[in-house]
Amino acid sequence: MSTTTRSHQTLELDLDNFGRYRAMNGSNASYTPRDVSREFGDDYGSRIFSGNVIRRRLSPQVMDKLERTTRFGTKLDPEIADEVAAAMKDWAIENGCTHYCHWFQPLTGTTAEKHDSFLNFDGHDGVIAEFTGESLIRGEPDASSFPTGNIRDTFEARGYTAWDPTSPAFITINGGEATLCIPTVFVSWTGESLDQKTPLLRSIEALNTHAMRILRAFGSDEGVNRVTSTLGCEQEYFLVDEEAWADRPDLMLCGRTLLGADSPKGHQLDDHYFGSIPHRVLAFMGDSEERLYRLGIPAKTRHNEVAPGQFELAPLFETTNLACDHQMLTMSVLKKVAREHGMVCLIHEKPFAGVNGSGKHNNWSLSTDLGRNLLSPKSESHSNLQFLAFVTAVVRAIDLHADMLRATVANAANDLRLGANEAPPAIISIFAGHLLQFMIDELVEGKTIKKAEGSVMELGSESLPKLERHAGDRNRTSPFAFIGNRFEFRAVGSQASVAWPNTVLNTIIAESLDHIATKMETVVDEGMNESDRDAAMMSVLQGTMKDHQKVVFNGDNYSDEWKSEADRRGLPNLRTTPDALPALETNKAKALFDAYSVLSESELDARVEVLYESYVSVCEIEARTQLMMLNTMVMPAVVRYQSELAESVAAAAVAGVESPALKSRLEEIVALTGTLHSACGDIDSFLNESCSCVKDRSVAIRDTLLPAMERGRSASDSLEGLVPADLWPLPSYTELLFAGLS
Repeated sequence: MSTTTRSHQTLELDLDNFGRYRAMNGSNASYTPRDVSREFGDDYGSRIFSGNVIRRRLSPQVMDKLERTTRFGTKLDPEIADEVAAAMKDWAIENGCTHYCHWFQPLTGTTAEKHDSFLNFDGHDGVIAEFTGESLIRGEPDASSFPTGNIRDTFEARGYTAWDPTSPAFITINGGEATLCIPTVFVSWTGESLDQKTPLLRSIEALNTHAMRILRAFGSDEGVNRVTSTLGCEQEYFLVDEEAWADRPDLMLCGRTLLGADSPKGHQLDDHYFGSIPHRVLAFMGDSEERLYRLGIPAKTRHNEVAPGQFELAPLFETTNLACDHQMLTMSVLKKVAREHGMVCLIHEKPFAGVNGSGKHNNWSLSTDLGRNLLSPKSESHSNLQFLAFVTAVVRAIDLHADMLRATVANAANDLRLGANEAPPAIISIFAGHLLQFMIDELVEGKTIKKAEGSVMELGSESLPKLERHAGDRNRTSPFAFIGNRFEFRAVGSQASVAWPNTVLNTIIAESLDHIATKMETVVDEGMNESDRDAAMMSVLQGTMKDHQKVVFNGDNYSDEWKSEADRRGLPNLRTTPDALPALETNKAKALFDAYSVLSESELDARVEVLYESYVSVCEIEARTQLMMLNTMVMPAVVRYQSELAESVAAAAVAGVESPALKSRLEEIVALTGTLHSACGDIDSFLNESCSCVKDRSVAIRDTLLPAMERGRSASDSLEGLVPADLWPLPSYTELLFAGLS
């Protein structure tokens, strides 16, 4: 596959091509460029139960009913389950599977699976391979140990997994064992969601309902059965040599370094960014892409990222539900393949202090089942008025619910990344760019909506081509930026499940589409001509945009001036997880999710409780790990060096030689050791305190524990720069970031 880095122009073309391809091949189709298909032959999607694999095995009647569910969101007919299950079993066995599992996404933020064999008694003395429709549709895992946020008592173990036919089953191979994995939702015995996927699917339904109302208002719904959100997530990650990783308890247990002095060289020279990919890394990337290819995951771009040892993978666009599943699989594949190459893939948001962290840019758009991207501006005024209806809904949604969107990316790891000059700030705002800002200004002034056009650049040499300049630039400092035909939510963390941010994004935009559609339906009647109808709808959009455009900001989001300006505009600045999560506890949030049947009040409360629990657990695991490393690794090395220095000072004094440099170094070591000891005491004392309320505990962690850990780290990192390398017990940043990847 090509190693050429994808430009943002190509991203836009990918998204439009996806829409056309999906219109021809179904809403779950993944766009595959023809040149890639020729290179890999029939291998693309060879491990997914989809497309021609299904068509060859199912009767036309069952195939038609299944496609109605997967393409148009119609209710699943349970009568087809037995035939689908039998076909799925036969295909899986032909591909070496002896077991199947319901693959789901509990509130841990990871994936889960319980394997069952296809074996069953044949009623005589033998066994047969069997997989029934009932087993396909419903599973019952032992669910007692998954986080539930107090939605039920822990002694109540029963939970159900339910087949999600909109995401195709797939085969994973691990240790030579092939397993059929069936994507499912996960709910309690009482039917309440205990997973990431159930509310995502509900939010997609809400979005479709109200997006279709907008299309009907404009008379653009002919032949359209469904509107869905589409998604492309860019995945950033680090690679380190496995041997060095094994000598770092913090990397093993926490996924990030809790100690470590800066390397003399970081990414100051920008020489790693888009540089030649090291051959060992390139081999890893090739193997990863091959496995993703077989799983029907359309990985397209690979390149070096900003920090040394940091890389990026980006896929083509897919429907949001499928893209979320594929994101979880992508992270799993990257981790497994890295180990096979003697490396470890770190997907933590901030594995190394002082260098660029990792995000997962969430490129979100809307598309009809006819393949039209609803966030792509057109040349004619009428189409652009409809385009601006969807844009206005986004602007209104972000203005009203920026706090909730910020809360979706709040966790202990992302707190280390957001707000620095490597990621968007904690203030959620929208970058419109020249093209969209021009159209917004025209709308607010009540003028005819035209599309801002690009221009052509002359490069000063006859041998060079003329380049078309886009109508708008990018803004890498913005947390929510318009990029030509989609919005890029840049604040999502690299190891996060994207299902939760997209659930909230879909829901808040559905609410704004509902608001706008209701107003349009009030001012428009069937007797109006097109001109009067457009004028009435434009008046609705004009007033809405005027009320909410304060969330649009096209400047430098990193600047101190913007923080002051955002405060003046009344935009929330929620710097940490304990600051952000209360937005999900408000009556506003509960009413919103309940109104669109995305989450009940108890389901929302449970998620908030789990988010607090996760923050507390992660921070306390890191604190215990750091304390162990300081006490058992750093302190012994420091004491040893301190003893050597003291002996040298004493020997010099006996010899009658002045040693001010040695004395000064000894005093410096003693002082830092005292600071280290004090910090360890504070950390230990905090961990021994009890607190029954996770919300209160999270605030105490932010205000007391994390500063103590930072003092301990600061002292340790200073000591690392003084203690001889042969005494220091941990691989350095230089070793981790620069050694072993070439």
